[in-house]
Amino acid sequence: MAEEVVKLRCQRIGCDATFTVDDNLEGSCRYHDAPIFHDGMKEWSCCKKRSHDFSLFLQIPGCKTGKHTTEKPVLTKPAPSPTIPTPSAVVSGPIATTAAASKETCSRCRQAFFCSDHGSNPHSKPTDAQAVASVDETVPASRPPRRVVDINEPQVCRNKGCGQTFKEKDNHETACSYHPGPAVFHDRMRGWKCCDIHVKEFDEFMSIPPCTKGWHNADPTS
Repeated sequence: MAEEVVKLRCQRIGCDATFTVDDNLEGSCRYHDAPIFHDGMKEWSCCKKRSHDFSLFLQIPGCKTGKHTTEKPVLTKPAPSPTIPTPSAVVSGPIATTAAASKETCSRCRQAFFCSDHGSNPHSKPTDAQAVASVDETVPASRPPRRVVDINEPQVCRNKGCGQTFKEKDNHETACSYHPGPAVFHDRMRGWKCCDIHVKEFDEFMSIPPCTKGWHNADPTS
């Protein structure tokens, strides 16, 4: 009775063939070295052939030859690229002066709007003073304290979104249509937090209808 021939399974990556100890010639095995997986791409580190599809990736013919083996290869992962810390940029000199000047002339910054162009970040943690100011802005408008003026003197309302000229004798609790704010500029979007309306174009932002009624106020800081 003939002795049964035991077939072994090759453990090299990319081969998976069966062989016998007596029939294992040099060059009978075709295989790959370690695979690399990155951002959905599969690549063989040995021949740099790649594919997004895992089935097609496994069908790429081995680029190396040798003998079949039952020993599983030890895979070495490619060393990760060293992370170089980015030093914090310190702006000084004429660049800082120009940036400060730009912020002073920016209409959004001057009106205390959030401005992505000059470093304002609506998601940063507010200071105590900013938190109080934010609470004040969201409280429904009440009669603001006014400096002594002639009741017939024309004044310009400084409430956000109003800008109308008025006389104190005509001022009342629903005379002004405005945004209590704040305005938000973030990721190319512009809008008002008070009414939760956001648009892409600045002209569209300026034409968003005011959402609150109140007194005209020529001096919001008073």
